[in-house]
Amino acid sequence: MYLIQAEGLRKVYRIRQRDGNWLKSMFSSRRMTVEALRSVSFSIREGELIGYIGPNGAGKSTTVKLLSGILTPDGGTCSVLGLTPWSQRRQLAGKIGVVFGQRSQLWWDLPVDDSFRLLRDIYRVKEPDFRRVRDELCDRLSLGALLQTPVRQLSLGQRMRCELAAALLHSPALVFLDEPTIGLDAASKLAVREFIRDRNRHAGMTVILTTHDMDDIEALCSRVMLIGHGRILLDGPVRALAGENAERCITAVLERPLDETSLPPGVRVQRQSPQEWTLRLDPRRTPVAQIVSLLHEQCGLVDMMVQNPPIDEIVAARYAQLEREAEVGG
Repeated sequence: MYLIQAEGLRKVYRIRQRDGNWLKSMFSSRRMTVEALRSVSFSIREGELIGYIGPNGAGKSTTVKLLSGILTPDGGTCSVLGLTPWSQRRQLAGKIGVVFGQRSQLWWDLPVDDSFRLLRDIYRVKEPDFRRVRDELCDRLSLGALLQTPVRQLSLGQRMRCELAAALLHSPALVFLDEPTIGLDAASKLAVREFIRDRNRHAGMTVILTTHDMDDIEALCSRVMLIGHGRILLDGPVRALAGENAERCITAVLERPLDETSLPPGVRVQRQSPQEWTLRLDPRRTPVAQIVSLLHEQCGLVDMMVQNPPIDEIVAARYAQLEREAEVGG
């Protein structure tokens, strides 16, 4: 079952052009057209956990605002939970949850539980259902000791856990998470990731995760959509980001130093120390097994690890490649 079906979504912003004279710019009628989305189409099934990624200005936030009914498109159609978001926004609001990493839906000077109760009234959740869901969320996110604390006194990690709980108090079927781990320490990130993963797997919650933290994508998502300049450049499994011919990193502990001149073409040394060496290679030109054999024979291979480059690096390279292909294709 598809929870979201978008077809040919288009959104254009008209921005007043500015020149060196700010006073003159205020009364200028010159406008610049920015096409934020260019015929964006995709479908999302119930229970999926999607990573929606791309650089700043690519169109991620515009897409989320269209799907949640905040904006009206200039073209295309969209169905979210069987509703048209921008014309049925009131009905949709009670079925979705939204978490913005840099914004809050909690009341700053109120204790956390008071904010939860206000949200209960806004979403018209029955008291028994509210207590059951709140207690479950508090247990999973370790919020019990925070309920009577004013939001302004919470640390960032504590507040983000409360924001997650607040977005789920009405048991939404679909949740948009915009940078939910931004600024969190390592322990808080792990706790938030584990909670999101658990709700997706065991409660069937459908999640669209928008983030610049590629570790979040790698840890949580089975599918990723990469957007650039208002176009979907890639839609597939996370491993598709690397492509079939991605470089490999070999980190090896050696008994003897490596003679770099013995390396085949296309293999280069990225880092080295007296015993540990990191090599980069293109598997199309040089099989990993060939390098393993060389290291074993020449250097006394003690230990090794083969992996893809860091996912941030993969995404940047893949984005640049897909952008070039899109430009060539028109």
